[in-house]
Formats: sequence, C-alpha cells, structure tokens
Amino acid sequence: MMTADKAAAEGTERTDLSDLLRDRMAELGLSYRTAADATVDPRQPEAGPLYKRGTLENLLKNQIGRAPSEAQCRALAAAFRLPLTAVQRAVAAQYQGYIAERWNRSAKARVLVARIDEMDDDRLEQLMRLADVVLDDKSQSPGQG
Repeated sequence: MMTADKAAAEGTERTDLSDLLRDRMAELGLSYRTAADATVDPRQPEAGPLYKRGTLENLLKNQIGRAPSEAQCRALAAAFRLPLTAVQRAVAAQYQGYIAERWNRSAKARVLVARIDEMDDDRLEQLMRLADVVLDDKSQSPGQG
C-alpha cells in the first residue's frame, strides 16, 4: 500500500488524473476518507483499500510524482465509479504526457482534440459544455434506444 510518507512531493506538470478524480469526487459528494475506503481493486478485494486518506488527497492535489499501478487504477475506477479506460488514459496523460483528451463531468463523453494542451481553461470549459450538449441531443433523438 502506498503511504503519504512514500509519496513524492513534487507531482507532475499535467493534472489530468488529479482533475478527473477531484471533479468526480465533488460530483459524487464523497469525502477523502469515504473515497479512500472505497479504493478496493475488484480483482483482489481481500487486499482492502489501496489508498489511505492522506495519500488519496495528495493524489488529487497532484502532489504524487509516481503513477498509480494497474491495481490502483482499477481501485480508483471502482471508488470513483469511472470507466477504467478513463482512469488509465488520465494516468498516461498526467504521468507520461501521452494523451491529450478530456472527459466531461459525468465521464460519459470523451473529447479528443489536437493541441488541447494549448487551450486555456475557458476554451476547455466551452469544449466540455459542447460535449454535454451533443451527448444530450443524441440521447433525445427519436429512434435511439
């Protein structure tokens, strides 16, 4: 289990994972302790939670310099009720700089844009609202089921 003592203090330049989890935690109304207690890998539930409250808080504040393991990704996806691929891609973006994408607040839509990292916060927010509008329109289209 990773502890706050072992966590690197510097974090990374990217914040994809931290942002995804922090936004989702607020959406679900979770506390750090409740979220940490739910970080159980579905493949190895007997191992218990993989994050302590302080370490999870550091992760959400981008104060951990080491990427989560596969088991930790599964545990984060379960705790935050997110698709595993959303967590994995955010890890790859934040810790390896590979992917430029954003999920909307409900994690139902993913936006892929060339040079997304060059966009300021206002433009990114516009993009997220656009994704929400398109998703809402598609779900209301006749004949969809």
